[in-house]
Amino acid sequence: MKGRILNILKDEKGIVSGETISSILGISRVSIWKHICKLKESGYDIKSTPTGYQLMGSSDLLFPWEFPGMEEKIHYYSEVSSTMDIARDIARKGAPHFTVVIAGRQTKGRGRLKRVWLSEKGGIYFTVILRPQIPIALSSKTNFMASVVLVKTLRKMFGIEAMVKWPNDILIYNRKVSGMLAEMEAEAGMVSFVNVGIGINANNDPSDREPVATSLKQILKRDVSRKEILTRYFYALERRIDTGDYDSIIPEWKYYNCTLNREVKIVTTSCIFSGLATDVDENGSLILKQADGAIKSVSFGDCFHS
Repeated sequence: MKGRILNILKDEKGIVSGETISSILGISRVSIWKHICKLKESGYDIKSTPTGYQLMGSSDLLFPWEFPGMEEKIHYYSEVSSTMDIARDIARKGAPHFTVVIAGRQTKGRGRLKRVWLSEKGGIYFTVILRPQIPIALSSKTNFMASVVLVKTLRKMFGIEAMVKWPNDILIYNRKVSGMLAEMEAEAGMVSFVNVGIGINANNDPSDREPVATSLKQILKRDVSRKEILTRYFYALERRIDTGDYDSIIPEWKYYNCTLNREVKIVTTSCIFSGLATDVDENGSLILKQADGAIKSVSFGDCFHS
């Protein structure tokens, strides 16, 4: 109902009487007033006058009703410990394919190898629950799809040269803008779900605590619409996942990568590997040529460019 009220206010672009809204929606003017109060509490700038209500300016809020057609699949929280934790719980309870958990802020956002992901106000923090009908062997390619689609979305929206760093960080001008973390559960050799958690530095400033990071706002010198980024990304990612085209994703990832043909250091939970990144194999593992000439295949870890 809140979404329907907002749509009426957006369409009219001026003052809309409570009587008009009541007539359109078939609810009482008192109910309209209560919903308006809740919308104001949620952050919407709505002007109340003796003759009705007016939505002042545009908002960049990420409530379910801001994503028409996806409302039933979006779970929004102003603050959570981690969207990954919530997504894992509801996925195990049967949440459908492409359910999304979005947070305004995370208190315990996670990166790879249990690192902390800074989740300040103004960023975009979400986890997508995916249920592709694929064997376990193909599950890693889902993560590569998610990163390639994000790179292409940012390039198309902002005309910036976003690149992917193995395995799936997004860099712009060699500084990190987005990170991804994936969790998978399987049954009888088939993927039950893959949860892809993504943090995007949008209108926040992470550089004071993460010198190698930046944000879209810092790059573009203006605020960006988080809602538009997510809307475009959700549409593109769902379409790409549902096509089931897993054969082309690694070659496409290579086209947008900034890791191959350079010296790198890979940190895992137990080891550190260094060498020249020469290739990524069909499963997404990074192929290193080490100083002694030995070839090493690394399937997981944090990658640092020299």
